[in-house]
Amino acid sequence: MSLFKRNKTWWTDFSVNGVRFRISLDTTDWREAESRQKERITEATLGKIVPSSQQFSRLAFTQAAERYLDRRKLELSERSMKKERQLLLQPCKFFSVTPLVKITAESLLAYRETRAKDGLSPAYINMEMGTIRRILKRAKRWHVLADEIKPLKERREVGCALSPELKAKLLAIAGSRPEWQAVRCAVILALNTTMRGCELKGLRWRDVDLLDRMLTIRRSKTEAGERVIPLNSSAMGAIVELYRRSQGKKICEPANYVFAGCENRKFDGTRPQASWRTAWRHLTRAIYCPACGQLQDPAKNCRNENCGAELQNFKSPLAGLRFHDLRHHAITELAESQASEQTIMAIAGHVSPKMLAHYSHVRLEAKRRALDALCGAATEESHSTRHDTNAPSAETTHPQVIEMSGRHVV
Repeated sequence: MSLFKRNKTWWTDFSVNGVRFRISLDTTDWREAESRQKERITEATLGKIVPSSQQFSRLAFTQAAERYLDRRKLELSERSMKKERQLLLQPCKFFSVTPLVKITAESLLAYRETRAKDGLSPAYINMEMGTIRRILKRAKRWHVLADEIKPLKERREVGCALSPELKAKLLAIAGSRPEWQAVRCAVILALNTTMRGCELKGLRWRDVDLLDRMLTIRRSKTEAGERVIPLNSSAMGAIVELYRRSQGKKICEPANYVFAGCENRKFDGTRPQASWRTAWRHLTRAIYCPACGQLQDPAKNCRNENCGAELQNFKSPLAGLRFHDLRHHAITELAESQASEQTIMAIAGHVSPKMLAHYSHVRLEAKRRALDALCGAATEESHSTRHDTNAPSAETTHPQVIEMSGRHVV
């Protein structure tokens, strides 16, 4: 235990149960320093002071990130934890051993510019900055930097609804190859149930009621996403096809996943399919050769040896379509069917009408039909309106008895 001066201020250096404490006493008076030193030793014994070696703000960024993730284990699901770790990979490489107290607004802006040069979208950069912000908040450092770090402006993707022709084309292409069976069934279910991709991947056979033709979503993006959805004939057909496939692979136990994981052509019903990204990419980019009509991946020339037509200027009309757009399309069709907002929200799992408005942007054709109907109605009723607006004379009015406020007026 010792007292020492630093810039005319007294500091104390002592150990309690093998843990070292080095603390400023915030005084220039020696007698006052002795008194405060005793108080600090008592507080450290009672666990009221954090040792300097364990102060979060003094940790290197990589150490602080690990401690932050350990603390979040109780708060986040396994999937969210995986996402948090992914978002912290590049910040850990950039800031590395830099202590949190040494991170400045300039260094944060430099990191953001570096990520933008790497081609990252503003939305993803904002998510990475969000994890950095949460770490700095825990270190009580964010309030110092917050005024200089503003989120990047994100591009709001409303989504798109397919035309009837494109919808038919998507289903036709999806059914053209046996290896696309899983993604084809996923497409049908998304178009007929509004289910998200994560909801489809998390679906188990115990959640499917084949007798009552319905399925239960027990885990979703939000609490409102946990819902029961009845199955129409198209969705039921896809479910039956998947069930027969699971029977053939002997993975149709109640706890098994509907979209079972597959590795090296070996199906495992105990884990879900991680992704159908590759199949979806090939499906949406595939083109028909204008000369021979063969479906194939984009290339400079047709892969048919007897054709060899140039294809470099051809692009699939489905290119750029996201799987999540299928949910948008399904909700749009529900809105066009004149279903009530409550019904649509019960099926889609939305929380508020504002979120419903985000998805159900009714297509231009439906808007035009609605306005044309107004025009037609105005034309048909114009004659009767001119006559009805003139009130009949009192002489021709027949006496009527009207009940008002409990009494009769003739």
